[in-house]
Amino acid sequence: MTEKIGEVVLNTDYYVGKDLYCDGEVEDELLKIVTEHTEDEYEKIIAQRRKWPILYHLSKQRESILEWFEFKENAAILEIGSGCGAVTGCLSRKSGHLTCVELSKKRSIINATRNRDKKNIEIYVGNYSDIAPNLPQYDIITLIGVLEYGKLYIDSDEPYKAFLTQIKQHLKPGGKVVIAIENRLGLKYWAGCKEDHTGRYYDSVENYPENNGIRTFSRKELLELLNSVGFTKNNIYYPYPDYKLATTVYSDKYLPKKGELNNNLRNFDSDRLLTFDEKRAFDSIIENGLFREFSNSFLVIGGFDNA
Repeated sequence: MTEKIGEVVLNTDYYVGKDLYCDGEVEDELLKIVTEHTEDEYEKIIAQRRKWPILYHLSKQRESILEWFEFKENAAILEIGSGCGAVTGCLSRKSGHLTCVELSKKRSIINATRNRDKKNIEIYVGNYSDIAPNLPQYDIITLIGVLEYGKLYIDSDEPYKAFLTQIKQHLKPGGKVVIAIENRLGLKYWAGCKEDHTGRYYDSVENYPENNGIRTFSRKELLELLNSVGFTKNNIYYPYPDYKLATTVYSDKYLPKKGELNNNLRNFDSDRLLTFDEKRAFDSIIENGLFREFSNSFLVIGGFDNA
C-alpha cells in the first residue's frame, strides 16, 4: 500500500506490522515538532528541550557528513536506514530521485512529514533484504550508521559481506557506496566514552567479547571487508569529532595538524569517564602519523571495477 504525506510517497507493502525498534515517547515528540514547526525552528527547539534524541535527529549539523560532497547530477540515490530523516533532506537536494528504506514506520512518518514539500522522495518501510529484489540500480547507496547492524538483519554466516554484496548488485556501473561508521578503536573509547551501541566501556576496544550482534570496525578491518566483496576503489575520510555531529571532515590528503583537535568533551547521550587528556593524546598521535587509526569515525566512499 502507498500513501502520500505531502509530496513524499510512503510505501508500506513490506512492513511487518510493528516497529522492531523505537526510542519511546520522544518519537511522538519528534513527530509533533516536525508537524508543527519548520526546519528553521529546529535549532531553537533543540536548545530549549536539551534532549539528545532531539539533537541527534533534528540538528542541521547531521547533514555536514555529506553536505560537502558533490554527487553526480540528477543522481539516483538509495538511503538505507533513513531513520527520522537526519540526512534525507540533504540527499534529496543532491539527487534526481531519492529512495529511502527504513524498518520503523513511525520514523518513516517523521521523515516524510519533515520533508513533505520535497517531490523526489519515496520511502519504503521494511527490511532492506525483503525490499531489495524489487529495487533498481542506483548511482549512490548510503549506509549512515547502518553497516554495524548487519548481523541483526542479514541471515548469513558472514552478514557484513553479504550485506555489501547485496548492495553492490544494486549499484550502476561507476556507482558508489557511502558508509559512515564509528571506528572501534577510536580514541574516545580509550579515553572513557561508552561504546555507542552497547553502552559498555571498552567494548569495541576489546573487540566485543559478548558478541551481541552489533559491531564496528577498525580502519584496516573496514577496508579489508570492502575489498573482500570487490570494493577496491575506496576513499576514506575522517569526520571529527565523529560522523554524527561532524564539525570537520579530514581526508588522507588533508589530515589534522597538532593543536587542531580540541573539541573532545562533547558527550550528549550518556555519562563517560575522563581517563586522559584527549587533546594531548591526539597531538601525540598526530606527531606519530597515527591519526587515521584512532579517528573516532570513518566516512568511506567505496567504488568497484566494472570489468
